[in-house]
Amino acid sequence: MPERWVSVQEVADHLGINKDTVYKWIDARGLPAHRVGRLWKFQLGEIDAWVRSGGAGGPEESAPSDEGSTP
Repeated sequence: MPERWVSVQEVADHLGINKDTVYKWIDARGLPAHRVGRLWKFQLGEIDAWVRSGGAGGPEESAPSDEGSTP
């Protein structure tokens, strides 16, 4: 049986994040998403593989660098 398509809210619930973060990750981090008309649809298998590959890791915004500071 093929995997069902899920909504932004279902992805947010699955990952334990806010819906706004899902939209940001589509643009900024390449969260696997498919546009169907005005809606974004996802397959949780693709989302899980993306997370495992490190797609959700790292800082969300670029943090100031500590270079040049002395310990």
